[in-house]
Amino acid sequence: MINHALALGLGAAGLLAGLPPAKAVVGASGSGGPLGAASVMVLGSRGSVCSAVVVAPDAVLTAAHCVTGADAFRVHFRERGEPVLIEPRTIAVHPGYVPNAIRTRQRSIDLALVRLPSPLPANFSTASLVAAQRSPALGTSLMLGGWGVAREGDGASSGTFRTAPLTVVEPYGPSSILIWAADPQGRGKTAGAGVCRGDSGGPIALQSGAIIAISTWSKGQGKRDCGLLSQGVLVGPQRAFIDRTLASWGRSASWVGE
Repeated sequence: MINHALALGLGAAGLLAGLPPAKAVVGASGSGGPLGAASVMVLGSRGSVCSAVVVAPDAVLTAAHCVTGADAFRVHFRERGEPVLIEPRTIAVHPGYVPNAIRTRQRSIDLALVRLPSPLPANFSTASLVAAQRSPALGTSLMLGGWGVAREGDGASSGTFRTAPLTVVEPYGPSSILIWAADPQGRGKTAGAGVCRGDSGGPIALQSGAIIAISTWSKGQGKRDCGLLSQGVLVGPQRAFIDRTLASWGRSASWVGE
């Protein structure tokens, strides 16, 4: 459903700098490619901008904080140059999601599934998800994708899908819940490419292109928010939630690495 009035309102809100809480790919060196063909944006009525991964023709996977805390949300993409905003049919938030978990130091599974009222256009593809139950080995190469800002603080640079290579780091040791990644050169010690505003809910993929995690948070040097460490929720350990939810909608995800 194309709603031009809402498109203009939410689109303008998404271009403002300093909006909460979604984070975009700073230091991007690639273009959309296959990851971009399986990704859309999620916009909130309070100005939030996020990314999402297509897991079924009419369902996307994103971060829970991208679809909570506002009065309305829309899945957004462009078709033949025109903005399209679709009101979700259903939103399923992971039962383990805890708002403000970082501030309150609680464990949180920041994932949600969004069902659309009809399938996405045929030019979209469905992503494969990695069934692995733990973060890959230290130093494993990854690819980050998202619709967020190319430069922190520059809201006008969002709205284009970009990719950037990252590598697995372990600031707190191996994990069965989260993946931590950093610029291959800086490795979490110096700033480089990473998740930033607008990238939350977007894909973190293995070199095969299969999605191993959904972006949820980032950290920069000093008071900056982006460029040092990128965090995502591993999808494999949350397979039961994903499969159960999609099955209730008559859908299923494609899993690899079982």
